[in-house]
Amino acid sequence: MTLEDHLGDIIRKARTAAGVAPETVAQASGLSLDELASLEQSGIVIKRPNYQAFAPLIDLNAAKLEKIEAGWLPAPVDFSVFKELRVFTTAGDDMTVNSYLIWDAETREAALFDTGFDVSGVIQMIETNGLQLQHLFITHSHEDHIIAITPLRERFPTIRLHSNMKSSPADQRNQASDSIPLGKLRITNRETPGHCEDGVTYIVENFPEGAPGVAIVGDCIFAGSMGRPNQSSALLKQMVRKHIFTLPKTTLVCSGHGPLTTIGEQHEVNPFF
Repeated sequence: MTLEDHLGDIIRKARTAAGVAPETVAQASGLSLDELASLEQSGIVIKRPNYQAFAPLIDLNAAKLEKIEAGWLPAPVDFSVFKELRVFTTAGDDMTVNSYLIWDAETREAALFDTGFDVSGVIQMIETNGLQLQHLFITHSHEDHIIAITPLRERFPTIRLHSNMKSSPADQRNQASDSIPLGKLRITNRETPGHCEDGVTYIVENFPEGAPGVAIVGDCIFAGSMGRPNQSSALLKQMVRKHIFTLPKTTLVCSGHGPLTTIGEQHEVNPFF
């Protein structure tokens, strides 16, 4: 298991978003410019920076950065608890991306969250387990999350699409009041722009046996990091604090890239918050 963003990715992402020059961070951290550049590129700490001095300059939490440097990883997910959840990680364009299949154990009604680069594994899972794919929920419109919509719709022509994309037909756009049933499960949505204008987080609740809820967050946050703030770093952080970090700490966080985590873990270790 590896994190989507290593220590250097986190520092570079925060520094760029804050508009702080490398020279300023290097001086505060006690590193040379070359040493800072090497850290940002590789994530490998050769000379330990002064986190307490430079982290506030780029709006990061120094103590949490130290946890990332120490090798923090999220606890493995117990899929005996989340029996009706599967993660599909597909590769393309020098990256990997996650999509998520969730279903109701009794009705076999299923929903897919994002497509990733390839839906062949999803289709095989659906056919092998006798599932009925009812919905496709899109977290945001970046290509790696939606590129396989066409083959999915060709195989399941009656599937209902849900997104915040302004170009979508009105009947495919999320409404704040949506509470969509999937058997006994319930799916709601919360707007989380900042990484992408149409970013949205989906909350799935009412799993059997009291299992925690699930938040499919797209690229808003990753385990130990957050998505690139293409719109606004302040907006993205505001949305995460308001709509994601207010969820119960046991909520399973399913990001568009990297490993799964929980709200509780991210309260403790995410340096951006």
